[in-house]
Amino acid sequence: MARPLVRRVLLATAALVAAVVVFVALTLPPRPLVVDVAGWTPAPGVTVVKGVIHVHTVRSDGGGTMDEVAAAAAKAGLAFVVFTDHGDATRAAEPPAYRSGVLCLDGAEISTNGGHYVALDMPAAPYPLGGDPRDVVEDVKRLGGFGVAAHPTSAKRALAWTAWDAPFDGLEWLNADSEWRDETWRALWRVPLDYLVRPAPALASLLDRSVEALARWDALTADRVVVGLAGADAHGRIGLGRDGAYGDVGRFQIPIPSYEATFETFATRLELAAPLTGEAAPDARAVYDAIRHGRAFTGIDALAAPVRVDFFATSGDATRRMGETLEPRGPVSVHVRAAIPPGGEVVLIQDGREVASHTASELTHEATVTSAVFRAEVRLARAPGTPPVPWIVTNPIYVGPRTPAPAPPPRPPIRETTALYTNEAQTGPWMVEFDPASRAAVNVVPNVGGLELALRYALRGAPADGQYAALVRHLDARLAGGDRLIFRGRASRPMRVDVQLRQPVGPDGVRWGRSVYLDTEPRDVTVFFDDLRPIGQTPGPSPDFARIDSLLFVVDTTHTAPGTAGVVWVDDVRIGKS
Repeated sequence: MARPLVRRVLLATAALVAAVVVFVALTLPPRPLVVDVAGWTPAPGVTVVKGVIHVHTVRSDGGGTMDEVAAAAAKAGLAFVVFTDHGDATRAAEPPAYRSGVLCLDGAEISTNGGHYVALDMPAAPYPLGGDPRDVVEDVKRLGGFGVAAHPTSAKRALAWTAWDAPFDGLEWLNADSEWRDETWRALWRVPLDYLVRPAPALASLLDRSVEALARWDALTADRVVVGLAGADAHGRIGLGRDGAYGDVGRFQIPIPSYEATFETFATRLELAAPLTGEAAPDARAVYDAIRHGRAFTGIDALAAPVRVDFFATSGDATRRMGETLEPRGPVSVHVRAAIPPGGEVVLIQDGREVASHTASELTHEATVTSAVFRAEVRLARAPGTPPVPWIVTNPIYVGPRTPAPAPPPRPPIRETTALYTNEAQTGPWMVEFDPASRAAVNVVPNVGGLELALRYALRGAPADGQYAALVRHLDARLAGGDRLIFRGRASRPMRVDVQLRQPVGPDGVRWGRSVYLDTEPRDVTVFFDDLRPIGQTPGPSPDFARIDSLLFVVDTTHTAPGTAGVVWVDDVRIGKS
């Protein structure tokens, strides 16, 4: 009896396995289409190089070293890789270098309380960058860097970008990490099976048209230049369990999707004025300049390859390419030339609207405009996604000047002020607060114009202990009718200080704040109360000013490294009333 039963089990198992194999074989994502580029001629004076931006290594939550990533990039046919390990930007970037023949550049992905921000081409920050996304955007710009809002529409709330009014330089219209997060389990379950056979097409099967991100991008470019990029967000592994500083590292790691498979799924192409030389420093400058100026387009290689597109506009005797601005001298001709497979379509988008399309490899559109933004897409008939992901997306060509969004109404002038400190010889009601491990003191010191308050601080203890030191002034009813705080400040080193208002609720109170930048030179600072934002678990968007009892100047580990000691000086502190 046992043998027939075993036989039936084995036959049933074999039949099931065969059925699964047949099902997988019949439903595999297709191989990339082979695009006929015979006769394709590149644009004169333009060299296109292929690479990826937004890659993580073992320095944060990635699974490979820089050398291992570079080796994978070489196998995928890339010319450059931009690393963006998580951090606060205080780590000095690795100098540009060629590894396995691939130009390796080093940036950082900074966590803010309103999404993640990728900082490129920037020296080490003199203090930790983080906190409010507006502050991080400001700091990256001050340091000369180029900043990109990463995975701006991620389904994971902590990753999605919220500071759409901040003047960031670019955004990721496509991000590999975001693309699987919005899929159903029904769509996800078979991807590992497909991945075993066709890795890159399996990953591409998760891609959709990023409708919200593209709409945001189109809206932003009406006011200013914003560079659109595709973020590989490559980690070279999947983490299982919760562990590590970034939450997704995982106590257990599976080395898929591999770096090579991710790099073969889609890549960024840059238009350079000359080929790369093989010397890291000048080549890095050429790559960064192309990114900064939007001379970039995305191609999804796992759908069709090779990727070839030429996008330019002319008016009079002037010609401009993607990322550039064309001053119209009469009618404007916009040209898109692409090598497309059967079923492909070239689409021209003006100011967020489709204005022309063609199934042939060349499209020319004539327009009489004084101000417009044009970008191009190439779409495939069998592209995955709902709606389908475009195969090629270019950066815009800008025609005429941008029309900036209306400026906010001017603030009413100050009618009167209430002094909180003006040259007094004693600290009076000013005091300090600090955590048990740290130290702080306040005293009055002379300055060029008289006297000022000096907050001396030393943040001690372990990095996770939440160290802080604060200069505190109890207010009584002094905020009544006030709409801003005005003071003069400086610090012993470049840093950010949080200006906070505290309401006595519960054992620790609730607070609203706004950080301000200070350096060694005195500067006049105005903080408007309606610009304050709730801190931590503080409920409500704005404070009840009738109940605010304290003003604080806070130094904490959001912007100051543990173990740091220094001095913050404040003077001429006033409440302004309009």
